[in-house]
Amino acid sequence: MKKKIILVGPAYPYRGGNALFVAHLYEALSKSFDVEVINFTRLYPQLLFPGKRQEDVSKVAIKKHPSTRLIDSINPLSWFRTIKYIKLKNPDLIAFIWYQPFFGFSIGTIAKFLHRLFKGRILFITENIISHESMFYDKLLTKYALSSADKFLVLSDVVEKGIREMYPEKKVFRSTLPIYDCYGFDSSLSKTEARKKLGLDEKKKILLFFGYVRPYKGLMNLIDAMPLLLQEDHNYFLLIVGEFYESKEKYIERIKEQGITKNVLIIDEFVPNEEVSIYYLAADLVVLPYNSATQSGILNIAYGFKKPVVVTKVGGLPELVEDGKTGFLVEPQNSIALAEGIKKYFSASNTEDFARNIETFIQKNSFMSIERVFAEILNYTKNDL
Repeated sequence: MKKKIILVGPAYPYRGGNALFVAHLYEALSKSFDVEVINFTRLYPQLLFPGKRQEDVSKVAIKKHPSTRLIDSINPLSWFRTIKYIKLKNPDLIAFIWYQPFFGFSIGTIAKFLHRLFKGRILFITENIISHESMFYDKLLTKYALSSADKFLVLSDVVEKGIREMYPEKKVFRSTLPIYDCYGFDSSLSKTEARKKLGLDEKKKILLFFGYVRPYKGLMNLIDAMPLLLQEDHNYFLLIVGEFYESKEKYIERIKEQGITKNVLIIDEFVPNEEVSIYYLAADLVVLPYNSATQSGILNIAYGFKKPVVVTKVGGLPELVEDGKTGFLVEPQNSIALAEGIKKYFSASNTEDFARNIETFIQKNSFMSIERVFAEILNYTKNDL
């Protein structure tokens, strides 16, 4: 009989990187284990959600899988219904997806009660410890939730270091985010065809900033780097694709101030799955100018399209970039360094080498080993009981 694993976290029909991670995790683990996903009925109250909508409106779901929707993040009655439901399932392992202190009360309460029932079986998969834009109460909520963990699975060195400092007595396992090569709906399109569809000049050196816009993403630094690039080559073009989670006007104003309006295109919306590929296929280079981060699914999507990256040296991002081979690493919050990193790519003697290097990197860092990692976790759980 297969071991029973329950994953607790946001999943389809919710959108975003965490739901995408759960979908990949479910697919990978279902080959060897009996996996069930416990999902949310309400993720964020609409008043607290900065975007337009929380659920995925794509016509095509990525790795669609079943889930049991039980948890309302602000309704304690749903938390106890969830505890009762999981108790009846008697799983061998309960894995909570942890990424945001807002869920400290809901996830933390569920985890605490389940820890009493299933001591030794509580795992927290920690992509992030504290929010990138943390509030004064984030540490309290994080500790309230994570203190119930028997063990952790971390996805970067920087998070591993943080978890070991917080809980030196607890077992920590290591894995990585998967490469998101699941958006190839228009993979037959050439770069020229993709640009034609978007109305972009074939001769342009297109830089792609993809994903929702928040202060920690450092988009302003990339905008400030554009005049430095255009001084040397008027063909540089910035493609900004993603929903704004803050005022768009200040970015438009900065673009005007820098005199680069003709060299920037903004697509202010969450991009459906079936439309993601056209932006990556049209781009020469994907830029992540983040001021802070632990990881980013955007980088993993870029690698899925074999696109090189320019990435700031923050959090766990440098772990995923082989400098000069799969992209370039630059100092954060520095538009001059960002411009120099971008120029390094376009001055490379053979840019096609980057795609080959990315393919090699992917083969060396396969997510499929996650089955082995969970087998080790389950074995440790058994010995720990």
